[in-house]
Amino acid sequence: MSKPTESDTTTGLDFIRQIIVEYLKDAPKEKALVTRFPPEPNGFLHIGHAKSICLNFGVASEYGGSCFLRFDDTNPLKEDQAFVDAIIEDVHWLGFDWEDRLTHASDYYTKFYECAVQLISDNKAYVESLSADEIREYRGTLTESGKNSPDRDRSVEENIDLFARMRAGEFAEGEYILRAKIDMASPNMNMRDPTLYRIRKITHQRTGDEWCIYPMYDFAHPISDALEGITHSLCTLEFEDHRPLYDWVIANLDVPAKPRQIEFSRLNLAYTVTSKRKLALLVNDGHVSGWDDPRMPTIAGMRRRGYPPEAIRDFCARIGITKKDNVIQMGVLENSVREYLGETALRVMAVLRPLKVTISNWPEGEVELMTAKNHPNDPEMGERKLPFGRTLYIERDDFMEEAPRKFFRLKPDGEVRLRYGYIIKCEEIIKDADGNVIELLCTYDPETRSGGAQSDRKVKGTIHWVSAEHSVSAEVRLYDRLFTEPSPDKGDDFLAVLNPASLEVLKGCQVEPQLANLSDASVQFERTGYFVTDADSSTSNGLIFNRVVSLRDSWAKIERANTQN
Repeated sequence: MSKPTESDTTTGLDFIRQIIVEYLKDAPKEKALVTRFPPEPNGFLHIGHAKSICLNFGVASEYGGSCFLRFDDTNPLKEDQAFVDAIIEDVHWLGFDWEDRLTHASDYYTKFYECAVQLISDNKAYVESLSADEIREYRGTLTESGKNSPDRDRSVEENIDLFARMRAGEFAEGEYILRAKIDMASPNMNMRDPTLYRIRKITHQRTGDEWCIYPMYDFAHPISDALEGITHSLCTLEFEDHRPLYDWVIANLDVPAKPRQIEFSRLNLAYTVTSKRKLALLVNDGHVSGWDDPRMPTIAGMRRRGYPPEAIRDFCARIGITKKDNVIQMGVLENSVREYLGETALRVMAVLRPLKVTISNWPEGEVELMTAKNHPNDPEMGERKLPFGRTLYIERDDFMEEAPRKFFRLKPDGEVRLRYGYIIKCEEIIKDADGNVIELLCTYDPETRSGGAQSDRKVKGTIHWVSAEHSVSAEVRLYDRLFTEPSPDKGDDFLAVLNPASLEVLKGCQVEPQLANLSDASVQFERTGYFVTDADSSTSNGLIFNRVVSLRDSWAKIERANTQN
């Protein structure tokens, strides 16, 4: 079999699989496939990380291998234990288990230091005293070669001494760095004597003040991979230009394994941003309520919004892996959510904008129980009983005083069927002093109860309702796209295209009484969308529901128009 190339494949995942199959064909059994997911604990994971998690854990499982969860904690300036805890929760929630393979880059700090000393001893690294601005000047440009630093010719002995003194904390931040000695004329800027170590006099969340020098990611990552026996280092395309440096580090050190780096496209999702810096700005400047705000593309935000982990995994499988960056429409993710919840969510009735209906010919104080299916296509999900009485609530949008010809809901002198109940007729409209409709007086046809002997009388409209006496009040939060533009990163200021209507809070909604005891299970509010109880319900005095997703993709036409334009 010839070695796979990108032209041999139709997708990036096919390409990765061919490389893995080729590796396993010649590898001894003890050299099983080993991958890793290496997040930096400087923020919460987002949907792009979900794609990488599914890929790394997924291919390891597919080929009988294993996957490490490794924290790249080499920059204590931005890292926090709270982020570590959140990442662990997210990966577990998505359905993956690393067993005993939870590691940190900081586990290997001593080994990183020894590797740096080895490079210095081999005259392949040197201590640099140029300032940051001078280093940029010496580095050259994309069209001009760099030039060697005056410190590049320091003796090995002097470099060993200076690096030891850096380690001992004798120098201030920025006074010295350690650089690899590669090629200042390389067309790849990453190979022009890149930084390997810098001084950071900051307490580390795991190692405390034991270290005051910290390795750069491009140095620590390949060594960590090699120490853990990683066979395939799967990463996104922005690291493609870093691959020569990855290979250089591995080739010039005495490490126990020779992992291979393979790149794939990162996930770009329309109407959102996945830059950790920008996500942190949204949180820190109060544009959202936190990292777990249901409008955020973070895994924590999607979990709070009610996205099932099964739907996120399905979405990642659907979009696949490519070798070219592209933008995935938000509707693809939402459709995965709809399809999963469509099969699993209980159906209930909820009225978000209540309008009072009094059935004038219904006996005072009488309550009848209507039988409703919990799912239209799954009898095993059972049935429930709905109290029906003289006073009900319907959706305000289900009534129009001056209705167009094709309006088949309730209108003056018009009839409509109440779902699972009777046909009612609007007889009278009651308004307040400002002319607003506040109540409808209706009559019901007692021969038309759903499921009854004469329930087949036809009317064109069916609407949902709840009993005013028995329903439970709730707050409902309607979440929408966080941005008004599909590519908010394109402009100069992504905050300028924040969607002011990304959250609508409805108070005084009325829901079926059984929802008072609902846990975190998702339900479908019939004719409205899928909803889940919000975490704030546990600390507030009432129910709070988040809209997970609407029943239909209302943004599809907008996205098609943007594509055509």
